[in-house]
Amino acid sequence: TTEGLELVEKDRRGEIYADPGIDWSGYSEFLLDRPTVAFRRYWQRDQNRNNSTKVRASDMEAIKSGLADLFEEVFNREIAENGYRLAEASGDHVLRITPHIVDLDVHAPDTRTVGQTMSFTDSAGRMTLKLAIHDSVTGDLIATTSHRQELPRLGYMEWTTSVSNRAEARRLLERWARGLRERLDEARSIP
Repeated sequence: TTEGLELVEKDRRGEIYADPGIDWSGYSEFLLDRPTVAFRRYWQRDQNRNNSTKVRASDMEAIKSGLADLFEEVFNREIAENGYRLAEASGDHVLRITPHIVDLDVHAPDTRTVGQTMSFTDSAGRMTLKLAIHDSVTGDLIATTSHRQELPRLGYMEWTTSVSNRAEARRLLERWARGLRERLDEARSIP
């Protein structure tokens, strides 16, 4: 819910809501929860309808776990390398960030099945990042953000593998992590 929060920014890809009375300068540490990851509705059905190799539930779990691991790696590095501390527990000066990756749509998942299969796409896919930012002590929701992003269309078809999918996901997560850190830098500098 965005009750008590005001719209700060909105465009075709997402929006940011924040508590207008929050003093961001009081926060210097982050407690980053493990992200939840959810596929686009009917993603597995749609993948299995058109492909000779079938996506199993175990494939989906592996993709979700791998993306959550990559998220933690990228966001923790961006936060730690830019003047913020990673907290191990709630406390004064600690923001708790709860991430949710939703509507994950991997256009050509590499399920590593036996046999030779090749997938060609012009984009690795798309996903939406939703963040809930709380005061770690009180639990008060102080900001939310949602951002939808499609990985760039190449204009030509390219062989897609688990390695290329991971590289594209890393680039997108790095962009999101940098954007979050830059927004927090801006908010903390406002008196």
